[in-house]
Amino acid sequence: MQHQAEAIFREHGGQLRMSEALSNGITSYTLYALRDRGAVEPISRGIYRLTELPPLSDPDLVTVSLRYPNAVICLISALAFHDITTQIPHKVSVAVPRQARLPSLDYPPVQAHRFSTASYETGIETHRIDGAKVKVYNREKTLVDCFKFRNRIGMDVVLEALRLYRKRNRLDVGALLGYARTCRVERVMWPYLEATL
Repeated sequence: MQHQAEAIFREHGGQLRMSEALSNGITSYTLYALRDRGAVEPISRGIYRLTELPPLSDPDLVTVSLRYPNAVICLISALAFHDITTQIPHKVSVAVPRQARLPSLDYPPVQAHRFSTASYETGIETHRIDGAKVKVYNREKTLVDCFKFRNRIGMDVVLEALRLYRKRNRLDVGALLGYARTCRVERVMWPYLEATL
């Protein structure tokens, strides 16, 4: 049975939430037996991963995404993912729909933000990191969100991100303004965009 359980883990990229393991026919007894013999390891409460896999390249983003599959990486965490900041995130910033329960983890620390439906649903990219699906806002949506949350993260961080985005990417003014309209920060952003044109 343990060999079948390991095969199920492999079919799912090597990592499963406890609920996914149970729904795929792995009993809690078998899961704990795999853990006790060192075939799987817990990477967070309720998330198990095959120990034969290489170390996680970004354990914080993977852990948060596995625990909260509807959360979207945003703000400074998304800036760091897209390499358009020099800031080192001390918490994983995530967006959730306004009515959703806020994610909470002991480790890694999570900072959750409630977004309106329109703001939450737009600009999401899904990336595969270490076999896990990680939702991250694209560069342009991330910049707009940073303008929206400028009082929380600091205008210096926002302007640095805009400068690095401009330097490393083609400036997509249309996309930026479209997201700015959705997030209602067009009037705030426009002078800064105009200065970079």
